Amino acid sequence: MDHFQIDQELLESIMADLKEKGCALSFEEVTRVVDLITEEVIYRYVDRLISQAETILEINPTLTEKEILEAVAKNVVEYLGAEAASIRIYDPGSEEMVSFGSYPDHAEGREETVPFEDTIAGEVVKTHRAYFVPNILKEEKYKNKEKVQKYGIHSMLAVPISIPRFSLKDVDTEGSLQIYYREIDKTFTPLEAKIAEMLSRRVSYVIARKRIMDLQKMNVTKDKIVEQIFLKLGRREGIKMKDVFNLVVPELVDIMRIQRCSLFSVSEGRDHVVLEAGYPEIHHGIGEAFSVKEEPYIDAVVNQPGPFGEFDNEKIFPSYILIHNPQESPLLPRDLKRFLEVQQIHSVLYIPLKVSDVVNYFLAFDAQAHHRRFTDEEIEIFIFFGKELMKGLRLEKMDDILHDFKNPAIAAAGFAKRIQKILEDGEFSSKKEKVVQALDIILKETSRIQELALTLHGEGREEMVDLTEKLKNRFLINEEAANELKRENVCFIEGGLESPLWIRCYPLHIERVLDNLLNNASNAMSKQGGHLSIRSYRKDSWAVAEVTNKGEIREDDRDRYLLGEGRGRGLHITTRLVKQMQGKMEMESGEGQTTFRVMFPLVVVVKESA
Repeated sequence: MDHFQIDQELLESIMADLKEKGCALSFEEVTRVVDLITEEVIYRYVDRLISQAETILEINPTLTEKEILEAVAKNVVEYLGAEAASIRIYDPGSEEMVSFGSYPDHAEGREETVPFEDTIAGEVVKTHRAYFVPNILKEEKYKNKEKVQKYGIHSMLAVPISIPRFSLKDVDTEGSLQIYYREIDKTFTPLEAKIAEMLSRRVSYVIARKRIMDLQKMNVTKDKIVEQIFLKLGRREGIKMKDVFNLVVPELVDIMRIQRCSLFSVSEGRDHVVLEAGYPEIHHGIGEAFSVKEEPYIDAVVNQPGPFGEFDNEKIFPSYILIHNPQESPLLPRDLKRFLEVQQIHSVLYIPLKVSDVVNYFLAFDAQAHHRRFTDEEIEIFIFFGKELMKGLRLEKMDDILHDFKNPAIAAAGFAKRIQKILEDGEFSSKKEKVVQALDIILKETSRIQELALTLHGEGREEMVDLTEKLKNRFLINEEAANELKRENVCFIEGGLESPLWIRCYPLHIERVLDNLLNNASNAMSKQGGHLSIRSYRKDSWAVAEVTNKGEIREDDRDRYLLGEGRGRGLHITTRLVKQMQGKMEMESGEGQTTFRVMFPLVVVVKESA
């Protein structure tokens, strides 16, 4: 037995016990019997137990909580071979145990409520331990003996139920699952009690899943929320996290009294975080980066230096940070305190989201309500919610990368065809320089495709780049992509280019920004075509790149485009990356043409004296 070792002393004990009962077996025979039991009986028993637990976990979360608990009671009765089961939930307001479903239906003929004190259900809630009743008629804490006698029930096992709250204004739901048997003076084995407790604990997972999916306030069901979330996540035309937030968070606001909700990602170098999505969007600069070192609350969430514990103004734990007195907390900077005061925020909750025990994302909730603590189950639910958003964010980045594959792929294919034609025409010797140039571009663009794919796992390293040089290179690539797509009616014009214009950024980011601007400009022109020109220059402390194309944008569309809300993903990607690089974007449209302008902080390069 490789996976299930039986202790030799236990085997000898079994052998001695069998011998006392008149069954004399050798050590080898006992070992063989135990092996057979382990291989056949225990396997089947454990397999059935796992199947039963999974059956509970698969209960339809769109049912009401009462229906879910009744389904659990049915599963427990059928698995344990019991007669009936009922559920009582503690009502802290009335301090009573309220009937909350049973199986089978006829078992519902019990009192609607029983006292919390001096009852079995109340004792189970207080102690969080199983309660054994071998004979109900002899049990002082069981008052209504006539009803159970009517149904031929004589013994009972009660185990605790704990359902974590989801709404910040609710309390944890505590109760008792009571399992009834026909046997008189029934002997309850520890295994039987443990199995009942294990099955009852599955209830918390089912209800937690329901509350995440329904996002309900009190007894108001909001079935559509997660259907819409996962519908949005599952659409293959591309997901935008701001759309998911705009869809989901309004449903949370009323329940949790949240003023704002934000999702941040941690940069590869862990020196800054980026605001990936937020609600309401007007209060957030999506794509904006914040320094980890300069913001104490971000450092506390991301690096988790501690100390941990409960303090005067905040509670700091590895799983969450709750600031319940924002105006006095040393973790929050003055400008954020002022904003929270204006918004009447009294609680700020930060939930670190870990991947391999490293905080790569975190959620922030600003609530008008006064919240002083959260349970472990509650935090688990927030983490679950955050991880669903992380999935959405990863899908969004994947969609963005797939979108940006297009230009380098088309350009590489175009230059490869050009080389192929030169070789077929036997002109390699006379056009060797063009072949070398084309091969260099193919190498760079295929490397760029590889770098794009790798951005799912990291962004690389920030570098000093010449904005003008990048603009010229991307202009050449986009011209080749246009030629490859047979857009022969587009005239590419290289305007005034001031060089160098040094900026600090991830090289791939600036290339993606320029590619999307050039590609959008090319696509925006009518079938008749027209000019597409570029220009670069310095303006005060900014490095500026301009892309101009023939055609105008309606005035009522301009603000929407600058927010990245144009058709397709190009502007959406561009606005996020520009903000992340501490830049800004402008647009002018008139006199038959449109100019998009991106501006980034100039980096002054100090030349060393000889």
